[in-house]
Amino acid sequence: MSSSPSPAVAEIQVENYVFPAAVKPPGTTNTLFLGGAGVRGLEIEGKFIKFTAIGIYLEDNAVTSLAVKWKGKSAEELTESVEFFRDIVSGLFEKFTKVTMILPLTGKQYSEKVAENCVAYWKAVGTYTDAEGKAIEKFIEVFKDETFPHGASILFTQSPLGSLTIAFSKDGSLPEEGVTVIENKQLSEAVLESIIGKHGVSPQAKQSLATRIVGLFGSDDKVAGKTTPVVAVEPEGSCVKTMEEENGKL
Repeated sequence: MSSSPSPAVAEIQVENYVFPAAVKPPGTTNTLFLGGAGVRGLEIEGKFIKFTAIGIYLEDNAVTSLAVKWKGKSAEELTESVEFFRDIVSGLFEKFTKVTMILPLTGKQYSEKVAENCVAYWKAVGTYTDAEGKAIEKFIEVFKDETFPHGASILFTQSPLGSLTIAFSKDGSLPEEGVTVIENKQLSEAVLESIIGKHGVSPQAKQSLATRIVGLFGSDDKVAGKTTPVVAVEPEGSCVKTMEEENGKL
């Protein structure tokens, strides 16, 4: 359990969804603070279509861990730094990601598209093994009978040791335990990497994270209580293209 004091942060409202300042995610005894939040969407025929609202929570010691390398940088510098977000993804602290549906999605659609792109990426970079194959099979299995209507959430708790706890919520509440735990570090990190990595699907969440963490470092930048719209950037490459993009083609 983290011994660091909990950072003082505000809740964030994304569309009609409020992400509270702190939560106790499924699969951990720790309370995590809200690092940042934003929408996931795509520009389709000149209109920005919003698919999900995403909140990213971090263990308390994330601030001191990240400050060693990044304190003194501006929010703009961090927003544009691939290495900064990689340090969040791979950092030795717990992460929790809540993906809430603005548009409905089926579990089968979501998991199969994530799996397809992750496997393709891992094979391309030479890191795909039997362990990743088994992890992907388990990932697909847990989603196959699920449906996610408007307002439902997919919940991912990422352990620094490499486990990924997956849970679901249809009413906004957080269960104490996950529906499954997958012991695979590459898959665990891929979930958050797909959101805030180099080609992450939520530029708004990245901007929110950078702004709030700079504030927590004690610089002149203030911790943001609400998100502000940012220009959507089309992600490409790596393990990031989920079924949300496929929905945009329907």
